Amino acid sequence: MHRRSVAVFDRFLSALATILEKTEAHCEAKKFKPEVILAARLFPDMFPLVKQVQLACDFSTRCTARLAGVEPKSFPDTETTFAELKDRISAARGYMGSFQAQDFAQSADREVHFKAGGRDMMLKGEEFLSFYALPQFFFHVTTAYDILRANGVELGKRDYMGAP
Repeated sequence: MHRRSVAVFDRFLSALATILEKTEAHCEAKKFKPEVILAARLFPDMFPLVKQVQLACDFSTRCTARLAGVEPKSFPDTETTFAELKDRISAARGYMGSFQAQDFAQSADREVHFKAGGRDMMLKGEEFLSFYALPQFFFHVTTAYDILRANGVELGKRDYMGAP
């Protein structure tokens, strides 16, 4: 469970940080104000780029903590720059890296309690990871990627996958 969660989250958060670096360079090259891209959305009723990155970090760290049987650490949503978003990703990766594989013993069968849509939920760890946390995480990472592609940032599948 540790490898299926922490290793996956870490790889894609690393890729997301690299994508943000490319986006920052794109803004400089095209003379765009970074705030324009940071506030960009795919559609008016969707969250902007900043919130997509924050939520990707939140779903990964909260899942990691819950699978390890501890209360998740809270990260305030205060980021307004690329540098601050990259720092948040780094903090999320560091937090997840503080958990060891043995912290996930019995996590597949552990009851995980969480709130979703204002409702109290409970799933076994395996179901929580596979059917809730990973899909939520990838939704927000993918949406961040799509916002950037829609705004002309030259990214490809290798960027998204974190390929060397």
